[in-house]
Amino acid sequence: MADMERAPRVLIADPDRWSAELLVALVRKARCDAQLAVLQDSHSVLEHCSTGWPDLLIVDYGLPGVGGLELLREVRRQRRHPPVPFFLITERVDAASVRAALPLAPTAYLAKPFNAEDLLKRLRNLLLEPGEEVACPVPSVPTQQALDDYLAEARESSAGAPLLTTVLDALRLALDAPTRDLAELEPLFHRDPQLTGQLIAAANSAAQHLGSGCQTLAQALSRLGPQHSLNLALGLALQRSVNLSDPMLVPHGERIWQQSQRTAELARWLAQCLEGDGERCYTAGLLHALGDLAVLRSIQGWRDGGGEELTEEQVDAALRTHGAPFGSALRTRWRLPLELRQLIAAAYQLGGGVYSKDALIVHIAKLAAELPEGEDASGLARHKAARMLGLDAALLASLPNSEAAG
Repeated sequence: MADMERAPRVLIADPDRWSAELLVALVRKARCDAQLAVLQDSHSVLEHCSTGWPDLLIVDYGLPGVGGLELLREVRRQRRHPPVPFFLITERVDAASVRAALPLAPTAYLAKPFNAEDLLKRLRNLLLEPGEEVACPVPSVPTQQALDDYLAEARESSAGAPLLTTVLDALRLALDAPTRDLAELEPLFHRDPQLTGQLIAAANSAAQHLGSGCQTLAQALSRLGPQHSLNLALGLALQRSVNLSDPMLVPHGERIWQQSQRTAELARWLAQCLEGDGERCYTAGLLHALGDLAVLRSIQGWRDGGGEELTEEQVDAALRTHGAPFGSALRTRWRLPLELRQLIAAAYQLGGGVYSKDALIVHIAKLAAELPEGEDASGLARHKAARMLGLDAALLASLPNSEAAG
């Protein structure tokens, strides 16, 4: 974008929050200082642009209101020279739709699901001069803001958990690869709470929701399709603070990840023994500590922004105080299916009323995963949930280790 003397203004208009967040991540990766506006309907776009058009519009064809094509037509009526760059993203790839758009000269006509790497290259070419690099400082934390106050404010806007290091490394490699194979990455996805939770949430969004709700990663991948699933995963890898780097936080993250995976594996194993729903139980076990991981990611953001060095006691206290509220806020904001949210909650407490078999399984799996290393779970046979499931001490003592359960 020639002779740019200020940060470019980019408008993203997409009714699906997950697609919009992916586009935000790609724009930020291409040009970190871009001034972003994210809107969900064409009326808001027209109102926003009433005082001047941005430097780039990225618009979904099916935008509520007059629609993306009509917005493109309105932009072209302005007869700006050079024309305002306009990326039209669409599921309409039939000849008639393409013919309708071509006379309006969209800068890019991208079929959904688009190729994230290709779009990133287009954005860099448009928003940067050849050889130009833009460095952006990490947003600073107010010097007087205590960690507790920071976390309390961050809870309702938290982006969720960091990604497992192995998953993050694989996604960064995939972003630069000429081809990507979901089959190679899916086993890694299956072990990552953040990816699992967000893909399930995306598959249940209004833009994707068809039939019954998705409650497992396999169901989500099937509904989203390989390319869109990969795009959303790549978008996560581009987000800020998605990697735990503070030496104080890394051991906490490793412990919580291991406990999440152990709970998930034991829940699936028990479900297979008791004719429960193994994949639903696995998913609930994997996601039950999402709030704790989200707290660690927010603390990483606080440290990146200049927050003071912490002690072990401060991190432990933050997890105790904020882990459950962060998890509850995330599950609600992501609109995970109610049945899955209830199953996740069963990891901590069963509550009153009638208990489903799967809820009892997840509860026992969580208790077993918390036992000290080397201690068998036979003592849990006295627990109410074990008695209701008919689990005896011998079966509990035979719970597999992590490698065997996986």
